[in-house]
Amino acid sequence: MLDFNIRGETEVTPAIREYVEKKVQKLERYFTEGANATANVNLKVYNDRQTKVEITIPMKNLTLRAEERHEDMYAAIDLIVDKLERQIRKYKTKVNRKFREKEGVAAFLQSVGKEKNNNEEETVNEDFEFQVVRTKQFDLKPMDQEEAILQMNMLGHNFFIFTDSESEDTNIVYKRKDGKYGLIETN
Repeated sequence: MLDFNIRGETEVTPAIREYVEKKVQKLERYFTEGANATANVNLKVYNDRQTKVEITIPMKNLTLRAEERHEDMYAAIDLIVDKLERQIRKYKTKVNRKFREKEGVAAFLQSVGKEKNNNEEETVNEDFEFQVVRTKQFDLKPMDQEEAILQMNMLGHNFFIFTDSESEDTNIVYKRKDGKYGLIETN
Protein backbone atom coordinates (compact mmCIF):
# COMPACT_ATOMS: atom_id res chain seq x y z
CA MET A 1 0.00 0.00 0.00
CA LEU A 2 1.43 3.34 -1.04
CA ASP A 3 1.18 6.47 1.05
CA PHE A 4 1.97 9.82 -0.53
CA ASN A 5 4.04 12.79 0.53
CA ILE A 6 3.45 15.33 -2.24
CA ARG A 7 5.04 18.74 -2.00
CA GLY A 8 5.97 21.44 -4.42
CA GLU A 9 7.50 24.85 -4.80
CA THR A 10 4.23 25.84 -6.41
CA GLU A 11 0.77 25.10 -5.11
CA VAL A 12 -0.11 21.43 -5.30
CA THR A 13 -3.71 21.58 -6.47
CA PRO A 14 -6.17 18.82 -5.66
CA ALA A 15 -6.25 17.93 -9.37
CA ILE A 16 -2.46 17.44 -9.50
CA ARG A 17 -2.47 15.51 -6.22
CA GLU A 18 -5.24 13.20 -7.51
CA TYR A 19 -3.43 12.68 -10.83
CA VAL A 20 -0.14 11.80 -9.12
CA GLU A 21 -1.81 9.36 -6.73
CA LYS A 22 -3.85 7.71 -9.52
CA LYS A 23 -0.80 7.23 -11.75
CA VAL A 24 1.70 6.15 -9.09
CA GLN A 25 -0.76 3.71 -7.48
CA LYS A 26 -0.58 1.66 -10.70
CA LEU A 27 2.89 0.61 -9.53
CA GLU A 28 1.38 -1.21 -6.54
CA ARG A 29 0.63 -4.22 -8.74
CA TYR A 30 4.37 -4.97 -8.74
CA PHE A 31 4.66 -4.96 -4.94
CA THR A 32 4.10 -7.98 -2.76
CA GLU A 33 0.99 -7.98 -0.61
CA GLY A 34 1.43 -6.14 2.64
CA ALA A 35 4.30 -4.04 1.29
CA ASN A 36 4.04 -0.53 2.63
CA ALA A 37 5.92 2.40 1.15
CA THR A 38 5.71 6.15 0.97
CA ALA A 39 6.01 7.81 -2.41
CA ASN A 40 7.83 11.11 -1.92
CA VAL A 41 6.86 13.43 -4.78
CA ASN A 42 8.51 16.80 -5.33
CA LEU A 43 7.13 19.17 -7.95
CA LYS A 44 9.03 22.21 -9.24
CA VAL A 45 8.43 24.86 -11.88
CA TYR A 46 11.36 26.79 -13.35
CA ASN A 47 11.53 30.27 -14.90
CA ASP A 48 11.62 28.81 -18.39
CA ARG A 49 8.24 27.18 -17.71
CA GLN A 50 9.85 23.76 -17.43
CA THR A 51 8.42 21.55 -14.70
CA LYS A 52 10.39 18.94 -12.83
CA VAL A 53 8.84 15.95 -11.10
CA GLU A 54 10.89 13.79 -8.72
CA ILE A 55 9.54 10.59 -7.18
CA THR A 56 11.37 8.50 -4.59
CA ILE A 57 9.86 5.32 -3.15
CA PRO A 58 12.12 3.82 -0.44
CA MET A 59 11.30 0.20 0.38
CA LYS A 60 12.96 -2.52 2.43
CA ASN A 61 15.31 -3.96 -0.22
CA LEU A 62 15.04 -1.36 -2.96
CA THR A 63 14.73 2.36 -3.48
CA LEU A 64 12.96 3.50 -6.63
CA ARG A 65 13.84 6.97 -7.81
CA ALA A 66 13.26 8.92 -11.00
CA GLU A 67 12.96 12.48 -12.15
CA GLU A 68 11.58 14.01 -15.30
CA ARG A 69 11.44 17.49 -16.82
CA HIS A 70 8.75 18.56 -19.24
CA GLU A 71 6.81 21.67 -20.21
CA ASP A 72 3.58 19.99 -19.08
CA MET A 73 3.50 18.69 -15.49
CA TYR A 74 0.94 15.99 -16.33
CA ALA A 75 3.14 14.71 -19.16
CA ALA A 76 6.12 14.68 -16.79
CA ILE A 77 4.11 12.59 -14.31
CA ASP A 78 3.18 10.10 -17.07
CA LEU A 79 6.82 9.85 -18.19
CA ILE A 80 8.15 9.37 -14.67
CA VAL A 81 5.65 6.60 -13.87
CA ASP A 82 6.73 4.80 -17.07
CA LYS A 83 10.36 5.19 -16.00
CA LEU A 84 9.65 3.76 -12.52
CA GLU A 85 7.72 0.86 -14.05
CA ARG A 86 10.71 0.03 -16.29
CA GLN A 87 12.99 0.13 -13.24
CA ILE A 88 10.74 -2.30 -11.34
CA ARG A 89 10.52 -4.72 -14.29
CA LYS A 90 14.29 -4.58 -14.82
CA TYR A 91 14.95 -5.18 -11.13
CA LYS A 92 12.49 -8.11 -10.94
CA THR A 93 13.99 -9.69 -14.06
CA LYS A 94 17.53 -9.45 -12.73
CA VAL A 95 16.57 -10.73 -9.28
CA ASN A 96 14.66 -13.68 -10.75
CA ARG A 97 17.53 -14.50 -13.10
CA LYS A 98 20.02 -14.23 -10.26
CA PHE A 99 18.12 -16.71 -8.08
CA ARG A 100 17.61 -19.12 -11.01
CA GLU A 101 21.28 -19.02 -11.94
CA LYS A 102 22.75 -18.82 -8.44
CA GLU A 103 23.57 -22.50 -8.13
CA GLY A 104 24.87 -22.71 -11.72
CA VAL A 105 27.01 -19.61 -11.19
CA ALA A 106 28.56 -21.03 -8.03
CA ALA A 107 29.51 -24.22 -9.87
CA PHE A 108 30.90 -22.20 -12.77
CA LEU A 109 33.04 -20.03 -10.50
CA GLN A 110 34.35 -23.11 -8.68
CA SER A 111 35.34 -24.74 -11.96
CA VAL A 112 37.03 -21.54 -13.12
CA GLY A 113 38.91 -21.33 -9.81
CA LYS A 114 40.34 -24.84 -10.36
CA GLU A 115 41.83 -23.82 -13.72
CA LYS A 116 44.44 -21.45 -12.31
CA ASN A 117 47.03 -22.42 -14.90
CA ASN A 118 44.70 -21.65 -17.79
CA ASN A 119 45.19 -18.16 -19.28
CA GLU A 120 41.52 -17.98 -20.25
CA GLU A 121 40.49 -17.85 -16.59
CA GLU A 122 41.00 -14.11 -16.29
CA THR A 123 39.12 -13.34 -19.50
CA VAL A 124 36.14 -15.54 -18.59
CA ASN A 125 35.99 -14.13 -15.08
CA GLU A 126 36.21 -10.50 -16.28
CA ASP A 127 33.43 -10.98 -18.83
CA PHE A 128 31.20 -12.63 -16.23
CA GLU A 129 31.46 -9.88 -13.62
CA PHE A 130 30.65 -6.17 -13.89
CA GLN A 131 34.29 -5.52 -14.76
CA VAL A 132 35.48 -3.97 -11.52
CA VAL A 133 38.62 -2.31 -12.84
CA ARG A 134 39.85 -0.49 -9.75
CA THR A 135 39.76 -1.31 -6.05
CA LYS A 136 40.49 1.08 -3.18
CA GLN A 137 40.53 0.44 0.57
CA PHE A 138 39.05 2.81 3.14
CA ASP A 139 38.47 2.48 6.88
CA LEU A 140 34.93 2.94 7.31
CA LYS A 141 24.57 -2.63 4.22
CA PRO A 142 23.72 -6.49 3.31
CA MET A 143 23.90 -7.24 -0.43
CA ASP A 144 26.39 -8.40 -3.02
CA GLN A 145 28.24 -6.33 -5.65
CA GLU A 146 25.72 -7.10 -8.39
CA GLU A 147 22.78 -5.92 -6.28
CA ALA A 148 24.66 -2.76 -5.26
CA ILE A 149 25.48 -1.91 -8.88
CA LEU A 150 21.86 -2.56 -9.89
CA GLN A 151 20.62 -0.34 -7.07
CA MET A 152 23.11 2.42 -7.99
CA ASN A 153 21.99 2.34 -11.63
CA MET A 154 18.31 2.38 -10.68
CA LEU A 155 18.88 5.43 -8.50
CA GLY A 156 20.79 7.16 -11.28
CA HIS A 157 23.74 7.76 -8.98
CA ASN A 158 27.46 7.47 -9.70
CA PHE A 159 28.19 5.57 -6.47
CA PHE A 160 26.45 3.36 -3.91
CA ILE A 161 27.51 2.42 -0.36
CA PHE A 162 26.58 -1.04 0.91
CA THR A 163 27.55 -3.79 3.35
CA ASP A 164 28.87 -6.86 1.60
CA SER A 165 26.60 -9.75 2.55
CA GLU A 166 29.49 -12.23 2.78
CA SER A 167 32.19 -10.19 4.53
CA GLU A 168 29.85 -7.77 6.36
CA ASP A 169 32.24 -4.92 5.44
CA THR A 170 30.90 -1.59 4.21
CA ASN A 171 31.81 -1.15 0.54
CA ILE A 172 31.24 1.41 -2.19
CA VAL A 173 30.59 0.73 -5.86
CA TYR A 174 30.97 3.57 -8.33
CA LYS A 175 30.58 4.16 -12.04
CA ARG A 176 33.69 5.26 -13.91
CA LYS A 177 33.77 7.71 -16.81
CA ASP A 178 34.67 4.84 -19.17
CA GLY A 179 31.35 3.11 -18.29
CA LYS A 180 32.92 0.35 -16.21
CA TYR A 181 32.46 -0.13 -12.46
CA GLY A 182 34.79 0.34 -9.52
CA LEU A 183 34.64 -1.12 -6.03
CA ILE A 184 35.95 0.51 -2.85
CA GLU A 185 36.49 -2.00 -0.01
CA THR A 186 36.68 -0.99 3.66
CA ASN A 187 38.51 -2.65 6.53
